[in-house]
Amino acid sequence: LLPFYCMIVSVKPNSMKVVIDCDDAAIDLKKVIVGHLSAKGVEVTDLDYLGKKSGAYYPEIGFNLARTIKNGTFERGILICGTGLGMAIIANKVEGVYAGVCHDVFSAERLRKSNNAQVLTMGARVIGPELAKMIVDAWLVSEFQGGGSQPKVDQIRELERKSFNPEG
Repeated sequence: LLPFYCMIVSVKPNSMKVVIDCDDAAIDLKKVIVGHLSAKGVEVTDLDYLGKKSGAYYPEIGFNLARTIKNGTFERGILICGTGLGMAIIANKVEGVYAGVCHDVFSAERLRKSNNAQVLTMGARVIGPELAKMIVDAWLVSEFQGGGSQPKVDQIRELERKSFNPEG
């Protein structure tokens, strides 16, 4: 794990636009991740949904971020709540957006390389700040590899179309 982390710390995703948001359980971890990405020169935008709508629950926060991914404003998004699970569920309700919860570096890498997910979710009650930074770094430098994963991702898209448009 350590050699991999040392390797990715120096990699800077060029001109990648990242969006981030969280619910009330993850405000402190979100601040850590925003600072980490900014220090690396990554363009990160905090949607701060809670700042606009006090008391909002994670479903509307996650849905809001996922829609910004769908409309192409941002390439990647990070959602943080208590466990990351609820955010992943709601982000996946937006057609064309793929999200997964990661609490380890390997899963974060595979989220991109095998599944082409644009949204990473994490749980502030599950992982600490240093591990969260490592997870974000691994996910940001990973790109979809296609290969044997391509037909599976294509099938996800086809089944998604059937789910969102059952008549079409």
